[in-house]
Amino acid sequence: MVVLHPLSDFIDCDFAIANSSCSYWYEGRCPQSGDRLKLPRTSMSEAIAHGLMQHLAKNDCYSREGKMYGILLVELPNGEQRVLKAFSGLLNGCSVVEGWVPPIPGRDEVAFEENRTLAQLDAIKQEIITLKQLTERQQYEILFNGFEQQLQAMSDRHRYCKHQRQEKRQLICNTLTPEALTIALEQLDEESRQQGIERRQLKRQQNAVLQPLQKVIAAADAQISELKQRRKALSGQLQAQMHASYSLTNFSGRSQSLQQLMPGGSPTGTGDCCAPKLLHYAATHNLKPLAMAEFWWGESSVNQDKVQGEFYGACAERCQPLMGFLLSGLRPNPPAPFPRREGGGRSPSPDRVGVWGEVTLPIIYEDEWLIAVNKPAGLLSVPGRYRDRQDSVLSRLRNLLPDGMVLISLHRLDQETSGILLLARDRQTHRQLSQQFQQRRIHKVYEAILSGVLTIEQGKIELPLWGDPENRPEQKVDWQHGKPSLTHFQVMAREGDYTRVEFTPLTGRTHQLRVHAADTRGLGITILGDRLYGCCAVTSRLHLHARELRFEHPQLEKTLHLQAITPF
Repeated sequence: MVVLHPLSDFIDCDFAIANSSCSYWYEGRCPQSGDRLKLPRTSMSEAIAHGLMQHLAKNDCYSREGKMYGILLVELPNGEQRVLKAFSGLLNGCSVVEGWVPPIPGRDEVAFEENRTLAQLDAIKQEIITLKQLTERQQYEILFNGFEQQLQAMSDRHRYCKHQRQEKRQLICNTLTPEALTIALEQLDEESRQQGIERRQLKRQQNAVLQPLQKVIAAADAQISELKQRRKALSGQLQAQMHASYSLTNFSGRSQSLQQLMPGGSPTGTGDCCAPKLLHYAATHNLKPLAMAEFWWGESSVNQDKVQGEFYGACAERCQPLMGFLLSGLRPNPPAPFPRREGGGRSPSPDRVGVWGEVTLPIIYEDEWLIAVNKPAGLLSVPGRYRDRQDSVLSRLRNLLPDGMVLISLHRLDQETSGILLLARDRQTHRQLSQQFQQRRIHKVYEAILSGVLTIEQGKIELPLWGDPENRPEQKVDWQHGKPSLTHFQVMAREGDYTRVEFTPLTGRTHQLRVHAADTRGLGITILGDRLYGCCAVTSRLHLHARELRFEHPQLEKTLHLQAITPF
């Protein structure tokens, strides 16, 4: 089976090898030495991955089920470079597919037990489905809604009658004799009592009809709970057997089972992800990894929160704990040249330039109160919630600078957006500049390339934006729930089938410029490379850059105008 592929299957052979800047590190600590071991995701590996995406896009079978795919750029003993590709879990129900890296050894040893357990799990699944689809549930829902409608109609009627009685009481108190008044008031009280009796009778009828159904449903729910516990136990037992059999090998030639590597237990699917499969195959076939890239392809469920065509790092639960072992024995690549600092502000000493492995973090301004950096595309502004999303501008500066731990981010840029990011070095400066952001006194200018030709020259876009909790992280126009957002735009140039645009946002909503560009009620043309909002063009990045930032320095009491040259 052919697994090693030539570079020409994915990228143009003239692709510049030198253009392999790093945007992410797969890393872990060696279990023996404690050294930090790293493997980059470079622009070249991303270009190879984009080539694989083009292949996946030609066949609908790859879009039916969302999953992670990955490529590994490797060097053969003779110095030639080749590409490995892998998928997580199963591909259309198969673990072995021509042209893809095979699964990690061990599954065959428990194949019989796996098939038997999977059959039991499927039977449990079908039983749970049957219990969830009981006709009693539908009957209960219909009857319950019917009674609720009757009770609501009765409540409305009784409320109206009560109001009428109150008005009548006021009227008769002034017109009837005492004896007639007493009789009339008793009649009104009796009417009130009868309506109370009427309501209690309907409630008793409701309970009499619904309680038998409730007992059946409660018994079914208890049975479902027991089945789920049984399913969990069976899955755990199978997982333990599989992880005792799965054997991973690293570049030192050492092999260990998943059970040995994660003695505290491992989540379902550990060992079936792209990264372990790729690195294990390379280690067992004398291939030197140069760079790796993993991306999502296909549909994404709400809890996965993945976007087709986007790159992702090692998953925190399954892959990250294995990285230190898998990379052990891997010879490091030569270090990159020392980076230059971009102009503006005071030049730092070499140990203060923003360097993270082979990735530069250019500092464009700094003083004792502020620091501004030119954030590269693909890097988070601040750390995310999970372990694979800790690399960010803030975390890098906190590791780099002596006073880094007191840094506070004043605003954020999307991960895919490059440009000026401002951070405060003390709480007073943070508070003062935050007020300027809130009061819209900070002037921001972005530059973007639209994936089409814009026919108008300039204008403004006002749309209410709302983050749909069912479809995160996407934002959308929502006139009921959305918050107001305003952007001015100006065409800079038309370049073939594209338009270069200058954006000046007056508000700072999440994804504001991206939605204002893509939505038909805005410009109706996506920003080039914005796959989240529908751009299908294959590009290396989102073409959106925070080019300028102008504000009043709260301590120096002068206007600062920061600029970062647009890189596209």
